[in-house]
Amino acid sequence: MIEELRRLVRPITERMSLAVRVAVLTTVAVAAVLAALSAIVYITVQAEFNSSLDESMLRRANAAAHANYDSIGGLTPTIQRIADVQIFVVHGGELLSPTNVVVKPFKSYREIAVSIGEAQQSMRTVKINGTPYRVVAVQAGPGTALVVAQSMESVQGALDRLQVILLLTSIAGVVAAGLSGWAVAANGLRPVRRLTAATEHVARTAELTPIEVSGRDELARLTNSFNTMLIALDASQERQRQLVADAGHELRTPLTSLRTNIELIGQAADNAERSLSTDQRNEIMGDVRSQLEELTTLVGDLVELARDEPMRRDPEPLDFADVVEQAIQRVRLRASDIQFDVEVQSWMVFGEAQLLERAVTNLLDNAAKWSPAGSTVRVRLADGTLTIIDAGPGIDAADLPHIFDRFYRSSEARTLPGSGLGLSIVRRAADRHGGTVDAMSDAEGGSTFTLTLPDSHDA
Repeated sequence: MIEELRRLVRPITERMSLAVRVAVLTTVAVAAVLAALSAIVYITVQAEFNSSLDESMLRRANAAAHANYDSIGGLTPTIQRIADVQIFVVHGGELLSPTNVVVKPFKSYREIAVSIGEAQQSMRTVKINGTPYRVVAVQAGPGTALVVAQSMESVQGALDRLQVILLLTSIAGVVAAGLSGWAVAANGLRPVRRLTAATEHVARTAELTPIEVSGRDELARLTNSFNTMLIALDASQERQRQLVADAGHELRTPLTSLRTNIELIGQAADNAERSLSTDQRNEIMGDVRSQLEELTTLVGDLVELARDEPMRRDPEPLDFADVVEQAIQRVRLRASDIQFDVEVQSWMVFGEAQLLERAVTNLLDNAAKWSPAGSTVRVRLADGTLTIIDAGPGIDAADLPHIFDRFYRSSEARTLPGSGLGLSIVRRAADRHGGTVDAMSDAEGGSTFTLTLPDSHDA
């Protein structure tokens, strides 16, 4: 039954706005409370009226029963003067008026039970010709009961007036509750409407402008959270725009060089007078291969930095010392004129081996690039901290805060191969593994890079 009711009500409530639903819920709740209170008040007042009337009638009936009367068929003047009541006597199973006339409507088994001594008294309500009467009976001697009946028209009139008053009051309360619920809901949901308008504005215009915050309640906190999200989205878009702009700038140089070399080869092939010698052709092809390698490295770095998600591959426990050893072997093949002084200790980490190896390789390539031929690069791994010390000229103090930024290249680095993304990848790898990377430079020359990773228990 309940599920069927819910099924019938659900389509109606789904078409209502939240403010209307709050107002309806408030109205229904107040109506239920007012109905319960009205019923309690009506029943209590009715019981109080009956109790007061019963007490008064019993007192007068007992007074009449103890008064002096001559016989069952005749009542003394004292009893006759009792006001606004009708008095009867039950004797021999019959209800008699003061003139010994049998009166049936006011007789029942309750009055007979009182007359024969089975009950001390009785009270009940009976309707005679549509008029309610309260009837009480008390013992008035052996086999006799005195019955007193009083009209309840005045009491019923008061109850009817009370019923009308309670009904009108309840209706007024329900209407006031509905209007108040609507006003409170509409005013309370104003920040939600602002959030909705802001969301629609963002979807329509892509403008990530924070909205005004008012108050300190839950809706204000929701607005602050929404503004924080907008700021984060704006920063993400700004990073994406900067990445695209920087990537376009960095790609322009090798692409232009490739285009020039390819056009030169094409012109030599089309015009026999401008044919290239073997040495010239080899030199151009060497430049093309070098530019292709630079493009390949640059595109790979861009793809790596463009990923904002956490680790793509499943992380696993691994020995950071093995990663460092593999990176050193790779770099030694490219920098055969550099000596590497290596001392590493085992350090278990929880992460992505390929990304860590690339970060360490970038640090070693950077050290080998700046170290003169025949010099030594020192590599140390102890307690989760990888330290790489090169023999280069050092890093200028103005460049030191920016060397891990994307595409940042110092004035000295612009004459050397590279995209300016290698150290950015190192910082990205450190961040994604919960570690840190830092750089410092000695005034006498040489730079020190440190990469620290938490062990597998802390990751």
